[in-house]
Amino acid sequence: MIRRLIARGFWRLSPYTLATEPAPSRPTVLLGAPHTSNWDFPLMLAIAWRLGIHVRWLGKHSLFAGWRGPIMRALGGIPVDRSDPSRIVAQVVARVHAGESFGIVVTPDGTRGAHEHWKSGFYRIATEAGMPVTLGFVDSATKTTGLGPTIDLTGDVAADMDRIRAFYSGKVGIRPQLTVEPRLREERAFD
Repeated sequence: MIRRLIARGFWRLSPYTLATEPAPSRPTVLLGAPHTSNWDFPLMLAIAWRLGIHVRWLGKHSLFAGWRGPIMRALGGIPVDRSDPSRIVAQVVARVHAGESFGIVVTPDGTRGAHEHWKSGFYRIATEAGMPVTLGFVDSATKTTGLGPTIDLTGDVAADMDRIRAFYSGKVGIRPQLTVEPRLREERAFD
């Protein structure tokens, strides 16, 4: 209740408009893209709180150091050591298989730095946990943000990524120069 009230206030003051499809009806991997600014974080929380979605999100372990740790965990954060990406996927999948019900927010284009490819962890989490993928977005060109469609992955990585690329085509992040095209380095390796 309090989170929804905070979210309502946020949307009244925000320069962004919430333009969203309905919240997914089952646990999902929520993509947050393009991820180009720290402002993406409050936008993601405001979307989730407004729509009543229980979210968890992955953050580098240094965000959870000291006094910030309890706050980040209360906001749904899961600290990760990015030196072993396969362990991150296994941890999230284990939580889903253990019965935890949540939307896991993943920023596949990484940590707001210039990259050439998206990270494939979201795809592995979704397929291994049997979860759909919800396409969350921020678009600074139109000053809109929200959730797009929720899709079930087919296992045909190239076709799935083509659908994802089509949705994100033309959407630019808050810092447009850091926007990364939705393309996995491993796309061919999945075939």
